[in-house]
Formats: sequence, structure tokens, C-alpha cells
Amino acid sequence: MHHENPTVEWLGLTFNLSNVLMLSVTALIVFLIAFISTRKLSMKPTGMQNFMEWVMDFVKGIIKSNMDWSTGGRFHVLGITLIMFIFVANMLGLPFSIIINGELWWKSPTADPLVAMTLATMVVILTHFYAIQMKGIKEYGKDFLRPLPFLAPLKVIEEFANTLTLGLRLYGNIYAGEILLGLLASLGSASYLHFAGAIIPTMAWQGFSIFVGAIQSFIFVMLTMVYMAHKVSQDH
Repeated sequence: MHHENPTVEWLGLTFNLSNVLMLSVTALIVFLIAFISTRKLSMKPTGMQNFMEWVMDFVKGIIKSNMDWSTGGRFHVLGITLIMFIFVANMLGLPFSIIINGELWWKSPTADPLVAMTLATMVVILTHFYAIQMKGIKEYGKDFLRPLPFLAPLKVIEEFANTLTLGLRLYGNIYAGEILLGLLASLGSASYLHFAGAIIPTMAWQGFSIFVGAIQSFIFVMLTMVYMAHKVSQDH
């Protein structure tokens, strides 16, 4: 089930064209959803506006479960963007995959460890950025010495562990789902009998993968806000 990635060299750097394509498609879909949902705002929301307001309230609930709204309100847009982007990215590879000349072009971008780890790294860096911005560099530095100074190395290790677990959890779940769907598709293409036998398992796994993709986008945003609260709250 292994396929090569389409790559190109530019300025001494290697670019995965599949990741570039799928991340662009994900961003475009999220933009269109946001644009359509807010194009004609009304006091009594219907349709896509109702959906967007539900997403906003859902993310607001995640933030308020981890920190005061007076502090966490500034992360509202970040949470909405992350949950929509990751959910759409998780869904793209479920209906089908496109393989051209042995190269995998269409897939879920979050099924690539580089994309998942980049998202996780971005989140962890943002937690440090906002901690410095909101508490000052001096107070930020003191947090590494609490409650005991000799535990500072463990706190540094914790930052790397948070990054790894946040990214690998997302990647592992989405990648495993696509691998199994690929195996079921291969089984179904063997013969008409195999096709008939693979239909029900494929549909069942498609539904389960949608559930997993939604849960993983929720967990990613929840942990983002947990890490953010840990960094910016004054009692830490």
C-alpha cells in the first residue's frame, strides 16, 4: 500500500506537491465555508450561518472549559480556524485517493507526519509567544522554575513531548484509517465476489473514519487550549 510522493526541487528544497495541493484545497474549502456562512448575516440565522454560529459556540465552550473568557477570548478565532481546517483536512482522503504513475496525489494532508507535526509545532510555539506577550519575558521564565527550580529540565522535555503527542496522535489516527480503506478497496477490486463482500465493511469504516476525523479535530483544539491556558494563566 506504499506509494511515492510527487516531489519537486526548488532553491535546494524538496517540496511534496501532494501536500501543497491538499493543503491548498483544504484552505480553499474552509475559506468558502466561512465566506458563504457570513455572506448574508441575519438576526435569525439559517442554513450555513446557523452552522457557523454553532461552530463558534462550540469552540467558545472549549475555551471556557480551560480558562476565563476574558483571557481566552483572544484565542477564539484560532480555535475556530484549527477545528475547521483539521476537520476538512481529515475528511479529504476518505471518499477516494488519486494515484498517478505510482504517485499519491489526493489524500488527507493530516495523514502525512510532516503536516501533522508542523501543525503541532505551530501550536506549541504560539503558546510560548502568547505567554511572553501576556506575562512578560521575566514572568514567563519564572514559570519554568516553578514549583521547584531543579524540575526545569523536565519542563523543557515536556514541551517536546507535548509537540510529539499532539502531532503523532493526529497523524496516526488519520493515516491508519486511510490505510485500512485502501486495503478494503484493493480487496473489492479483486473480483465481483470480493467487491460485494467489501461494500459493507468499507461503508462501515467510512462512517467510523468520519467520526474519528471529527474527534481528532476536537481533541487537537482541546489540547491546544489546555496548553495555552497552562502558559498564559497567572496561576501557573
